[in-house]
Amino acid sequence: MSHQVSHKNLGVPFQNPINTRKMKTLFYIRKSKMNVSNLCPLTCRITLDNQRKEFSTGIFINPDYWNAAKQKAYPPNKGNNQINTQLSLIKQEINQAFLLLQVQGKQYDVNDIYSLYKGENIKEEKSLMEMFKLHIAKQEKLIGISTSAVSLAKFNQTQTHVKSFIKYKYNRADFLLKDLTMAFITEFEFYLKAEKLFMQNTIHKTIQRLKHVVRLAVGLDYLAKDPFMLFKNKKPKKQVIFLTKEELEALEKHKFASQRLQQVADMFVFCSYTGLAYSEMVNLKEEDIYIGYDGNKWLHIYRQKTKRNYDIPLLSKAGSIINKYKTDKQLLPIISNQRFNSYLKEIAEIVGINKTLTHHTGRKTFASTILLYNDVPMEIVSELLGHSDIGITQEHYAKVVKEKVGEQMSKLNSIL
Repeated sequence: MSHQVSHKNLGVPFQNPINTRKMKTLFYIRKSKMNVSNLCPLTCRITLDNQRKEFSTGIFINPDYWNAAKQKAYPPNKGNNQINTQLSLIKQEINQAFLLLQVQGKQYDVNDIYSLYKGENIKEEKSLMEMFKLHIAKQEKLIGISTSAVSLAKFNQTQTHVKSFIKYKYNRADFLLKDLTMAFITEFEFYLKAEKLFMQNTIHKTIQRLKHVVRLAVGLDYLAKDPFMLFKNKKPKKQVIFLTKEELEALEKHKFASQRLQQVADMFVFCSYTGLAYSEMVNLKEEDIYIGYDGNKWLHIYRQKTKRNYDIPLLSKAGSIINKYKTDKQLLPIISNQRFNSYLKEIAEIVGINKTLTHHTGRKTFASTILLYNDVPMEIVSELLGHSDIGITQEHYAKVVKEKVGEQMSKLNSIL
C-alpha cells in the first residue's frame, strides 16, 4: 500500500467527526516471547469503548530498539525504518476500517474493526431496534386480525423507552442483540423505576413487551441465549376495586341533574350487570342479543383481548337500560373511554362513593358483587367474564373468594 500516515499519530486516539466513538491503536513488545535471536514480537492492541482486541503483527524487534513512548523503532537505520513503515501501514489500515464502519452507520465493535482490517467478511449482527421494527411491521399487518392498534401503540411506546435507556446508559442509538445480557434488563428495570418514575405495573408491562421482542430474536436464531431465562419480572399485586351491593344500589337509585352524567351512570350499571369491557359495550349491536335455551335473552360477545366468543345472560336490570336508550342506530349512548372515566369520578363524588371508578370497575363489580357474592361458582364466573383460563379469574378474585369462604364458615360455625 502506497499511502502512509504520520508517525506522530501512533498511539493517539483516532476520532472522526461522524460520531463520538473513540478508537486507539497501541503497539507493544512481548519480552516473555523473546526468540533464540533475542528478538521480541510486536503486538497490536485495538481499543474501542473499553473493549480490546490484540493480535500479532508478525514483526520482531530487538527490545533495545523499541521506543514505547514514540511508538516506533529507534534509532533510525535500515531495519528500524522498515519496521516503522510496516507499523504505519498497519495503523493506517486499521483507521480506514474504523472510518468505513462509521460511514456505514451500522452497529459494530472492536472485533468488526479487526475483521475488516484483515479483509474478512463482517457477520451481520442484528440490533434491538431492528427487532422492534421487525415486530412492529408484522403487527401492523395483523391489526384487526390478531392484534389491535392499541396493542401496537404500546409496543411503539416500549421501543421509545428502550431507545432512551440505551442513549442514557450507553450513549448509543442502538444495542446489538449479541451483547444483550440479564444485566441490561436489570439496569433497564432500574432506569424505568428511578429515572422514569414509573409505577410497578407499568414497569412490568414494559419489560413484558421487551421480553416478547427478545424471544422473537431467539426464535429467529438472531440470539443464541435468552437473557430473560433467569430474570424474574415482578408482577404487582393489584387490589380488585369493585362496588359493594350498597354502593351499587345507591348509584342505581340516584337521579342526576345532568343528562350526560345519568347516561354514564346507567351505562356503568349496565356493565356491572353484564361484565362487558369498554370495547365490547360500545360495539354491542341488536344482533348480539338472542333468545337462549332457557327462553331468556342472552348476549353473544366476541372478546378482542382473548380472541374468543362467549355468552352472557342479559339480566333484567341490564335489559331495562338497553330498552331505555335503544334507537334505530345504537343500543347505548356513544362516549369515549377517557370521557366516560372522567364523568365517573364526578359521579362517585356526587353519590358519595370513596373509590376511584373506571369503566373496568363495572366489570369487577359484576364478577364480585353480582356473581361471587351470590354463590356463583368460580368456573362459571370465569366463563361469564370471557377469561381464557380459570387461573386468571382465581388470581384476580382470590381475596373475594376468601371473604366468601369466611362468611360461609361463620354460618357453619353458628349451626354447629
